[in-house]
Amino acid sequence: MTYASLINLAAEEKSAEVTNWGGRIGWLVGLALFVALVYWLMRQGWQWRGRLQADLPDLPTAPETPGEAKLKLSGRYHGSTTAGQWLDRIVAHGLGVRSKAELTLTDAGLDVVRPGADDFFVPAAQLREARLDKGIAGKVLTEGGLLVVTWSHGDKLIDSGFRSDRAEQHPAWVEAINSMITTNTTEGAAR
Repeated sequence: MTYASLINLAAEEKSAEVTNWGGRIGWLVGLALFVALVYWLMRQGWQWRGRLQADLPDLPTAPETPGEAKLKLSGRYHGSTTAGQWLDRIVAHGLGVRSKAELTLTDAGLDVVRPGADDFFVPAAQLREARLDKGIAGKVLTEGGLLVVTWSHGDKLIDSGFRSDRAEQHPAWVEAINSMITTNTTEGAAR
């Protein structure tokens, strides 16, 4: 091949297009629509679950004078489930919303204050059990890393999961709540 034929050959060939912008934009729009669809379906599922649990009565509020605080805890609320079924999340009345939480245990019951979410109160007569566990509502921690309080509301038993900022507080809470339940049961039987 001569030098002139190489120059003619180089002049005739064109470089391949580096970026196909139309194809890329199409893929990005398709991906965005798919993500939007997934989020919409998740929201629909959450609302459907809320409608299924609409028979759950309104949550009690704390009494004006709950009494002296036995224990206080600052930490996280990880959600509530049907008792014994750690993946059956309860979303009615805001119980499915994870949030920061301030717990106060008094003779009247357990007061749960949640900034940014609905507060609730569990009267002492409705407390059923407290235990240490490792998971609730899709949240899994180390063994004993979660304080789970079982309580009755309406005709349903509910497990609510809390994690203290200082996990060494959990055993004291379990002991205090269970002793309070035993005392209430003994007093109720004596009446």
